Amino acid sequence: MIDTPQGLIDGLGRKIDYIRLSVTDRCDFRCVYCMAEDMEFLPRARVLSLEELVALGRSLVNLGIRRIRLTGGEPLVRRGIVELISALASLPGLDEVTLTTNGSQLTRLAQPLKDAGLKRINISLDSLDAKRFFRMTRRDMLAQVLAGVDAAVAAGFERIKLNTVVMRGYNDDEIFDLLGYAQARGIDISFIEEMPLGQISSHDRQQVHCSSDEVKQYIEQRFQLLPSTETTGGPSRYYRIPGQSGRIGFISPYSHNFCSSCNRLRVTAEGRLLLCLGQENSVDLRAVLRRYPGEPLRLESLIRDAITRKPEGHGFADQDAPQVLRFMNMTGG
Repeated sequence: MIDTPQGLIDGLGRKIDYIRLSVTDRCDFRCVYCMAEDMEFLPRARVLSLEELVALGRSLVNLGIRRIRLTGGEPLVRRGIVELISALASLPGLDEVTLTTNGSQLTRLAQPLKDAGLKRINISLDSLDAKRFFRMTRRDMLAQVLAGVDAAVAAGFERIKLNTVVMRGYNDDEIFDLLGYAQARGIDISFIEEMPLGQISSHDRQQVHCSSDEVKQYIEQRFQLLPSTETTGGPSRYYRIPGQSGRIGFISPYSHNFCSSCNRLRVTAEGRLLLCLGQENSVDLRAVLRRYPGEPLRLESLIRDAITRKPEGHGFADQDAPQVLRFMNMTGG
């Protein structure tokens, strides 16, 4: 592993410059692909404090991380989130702070988040139909989310992207509606394959699986898709429709996995450094943060050592069998 101004290089030669940092495992939704309906959340004492999150962010930037994306759970239910973003955005050497949200809190927080230094925002939106939205999220909050999208557009973020998990029999016939909704607002949209995280009983993953290739071919029945070389540092492969401003992305952990070019790490809300989305191996950063506060070199040494053990790939195989038992809200967005 080599520590350079361009970022950390793992044992396979991949540059690691992007971290997904979970600020909470709690959420006001219960999306069927993310968690169980009845959830037990972490005791608050096990969750990293705002001060610990800032200290961790500072050390990660010292090691070459250039992008921090805040995730959850739902990050906007975390008290002090605006102040956290302001503190992280002011770290010298960090290019940007971004955030993924379900949109439920954006009507009151979009402008404060923008003013705090948040540059880009991803908003999960799986259906424009209230009954389907409830079926997928187990919450009757579609109107609140749509108002949140409009609030984000009005706030003037550099980029806004919708994230849509496509599930056969749930929302696969809404692809054009969701695409049109994004295009009408000049924002991006990414269509995502469901990931096998956590043991679920609400649906059979094999039966509802809808590949990115299927979604792309469906869109191409009506529109020409031109490949784009643009990237935001994440796993989306982007396309453009001629004459339209918004981009269309595909995130394909099964059909076109992005492991060979993986540039990211994840930190859970309780401070576990996950070296791979689809592997259980992790490193306890919270223990060092709490045992040696104010000693960043110890933390940075631990992270450097961990990077050398980053696996080659997640190895997702069976859409129905969970690769790991932790839910997505525990993984971090």
